[in-house]
Amino acid sequence: MQVDEPETVVASGEKKEKKSKKEKKEKKSKKSSGSNVNDNDVPGEGTSSSSVTPANLTAALASTADSKAYLEKHNITLTPDIYNILLNFSTLPINPALRPYLASFTDPTPIQACSWPPLFQGKDVVGIAETGSGKTLSFGLPGLNVLSTTSSPVDAKGKGRDAGKIRLLVVAPTRELATQTYTTLLALGKLVGIGAVCLYGGVGKDEQIRELRKKETAIVVGTPGRVMDLADSGDVDFSGVQYLVLDEADRMLDQGFENDIRKIIGFCPKKEAGRQTVMFSATWPESVRRLASTFLTEPIKITVGSDELSANKRIQQNVEVMDTSREKDPRLLHHLRTFMKSHPKDSPLPARILVFALYKKEATRLEYTIRNAGYKVAGLHGDLSQDARFKALDAFKEGKVNVLVATDVAARGLDIPDVQLVINVTFPLTTEDFVHRCGRTGRAGKEGKAITFFTGEAHERSLAGEFMRVLRDAGAEIPEGMNRFPSTIKKKEHGSYGAFYRDISDAPKAKKITFD
Repeated sequence: MQVDEPETVVASGEKKEKKSKKEKKEKKSKKSSGSNVNDNDVPGEGTSSSSVTPANLTAALASTADSKAYLEKHNITLTPDIYNILLNFSTLPINPALRPYLASFTDPTPIQACSWPPLFQGKDVVGIAETGSGKTLSFGLPGLNVLSTTSSPVDAKGKGRDAGKIRLLVVAPTRELATQTYTTLLALGKLVGIGAVCLYGGVGKDEQIRELRKKETAIVVGTPGRVMDLADSGDVDFSGVQYLVLDEADRMLDQGFENDIRKIIGFCPKKEAGRQTVMFSATWPESVRRLASTFLTEPIKITVGSDELSANKRIQQNVEVMDTSREKDPRLLHHLRTFMKSHPKDSPLPARILVFALYKKEATRLEYTIRNAGYKVAGLHGDLSQDARFKALDAFKEGKVNVLVATDVAARGLDIPDVQLVINVTFPLTTEDFVHRCGRTGRAGKEGKAITFFTGEAHERSLAGEFMRVLRDAGAEIPEGMNRFPSTIKKKEHGSYGAFYRDISDAPKAKKITFD
């Protein structure tokens, strides 16, 4: 960019003036091309001082004894080997420009403490942890550190072989989770002059494409469908991705996105080319294992708690067995009334109750019932526009409404702080969804409470055995009324083949045949 300067009349100072103008021009060019340059940086020293080296990372880690004690306390398993972890933000060797974001945090969460050492070393990682455990910062901070301390080669015009390409890609199962992750990465990116864009369906593509074309945009967070759509059309280029994150991998596979995920990874550089890949999941089923073995290179596996489906033990579980669904509304209003009365009026935190329905029409009806009872309530379900869903979430987070009625679209991955109570009015279609619904409370090490209405009607009877197993594993009391339902755990069935379905992972591997 040309910088206008006052015309000089001193002939002897002409060369000095030209040199000054050239330096200013180069400095502005660097800023506009997205490189992380601060006015106080010493030329040539910014990258090296911010880079994570084996020496400065080792100095930041806890001792072997402290690491082992921490792993045992938090029931964390590291595979293949135990290594020293990071227990203090202050010693974390990152780009200094990123530090202000950590000012509001005291200590790393367990998944952060364990994932940062291998991620900052450039290793692939699989993290198995409950939602609300700090996963976004676990992968976000190392990713932004990579982008801010390594720059793409550029020529004099600010163009280069990687100019305009996305360098960090996060794929998430839902619009809400993608938006939430995007907000965190955008805040981190602003500290180092790196832009981000969130890609999801249900809205027009034009604005998203305009954001993608901005020079500073190097981060994409999106849902599989829209990411695939824009990659297929050539509107986004993933050939420069250095850091790939698959968040809530088990959820994406459950929703049938495996083929899309494989295609998206195919748009990125191969792992042999140095792409770093991170995968987070709440559980560790065979489908997720296959995906990890295919696309990750000798990954470090971090398991916080169990890799089997289990409810958070910090959540107090109350189950009310009912004869018919007609009993639900009076009991729901009773619990709302009891909770609101017990919530301290001088509490700095607003009362937050999350009510789950199974169907959209049911959610709409419950919202109407609760509003008529005099409570401030909002709804969150698939029939609402994206803008209406965002407004409902914001109102709930800001305390403008105390009750949010949602379908399972909100049950996974949403980070709504300080939800004190979850009420499951209708049991979900799977115990997995039950666990994730309840996981909206008791987050970030806090305690919570979940109340579940169970009638045994429709699909509920067949889930009773698995439901009781989840309650037992969480140390919850099983009410006597559950005894009238079968306690056997039904084998998982395929939608088309029923109980005769055999997972492809169980089948023998095909033999390679060579024709002469």
